[in-house]
Amino acid sequence: MMIDHPLLGLRDAQEFTYLGDASLIDRPDWQAEDAQETFHDYLYLRENPAGEHRELWFHETGDRSWLVVTRNTLTHEITKVELARDVARARGRSK
Repeated sequence: MMIDHPLLGLRDAQEFTYLGDASLIDRPDWQAEDAQETFHDYLYLRENPAGEHRELWFHETGDRSWLVVTRNTLTHEITKVELARDVARARGRSK
């Protein structure tokens, strides 16, 4: 499988490490009143969809960037690749 890195171009998927659902970017507020339940769900409850899914990938043997890859889990077709920092900023996360 090939991943079209936004900065480096087409790269082999073996250069990357799959880290899970891209919703990991949306870390809960640790100071919230329901933080314990929210973090439990954040850490342990995951969707396992068949079809299009947004995933978090780390370019481990390359520039060490984090990517959000939109991929069909049935066909492995990749339809979109974004830098995770850009996705986080678009969601209001500035760090």
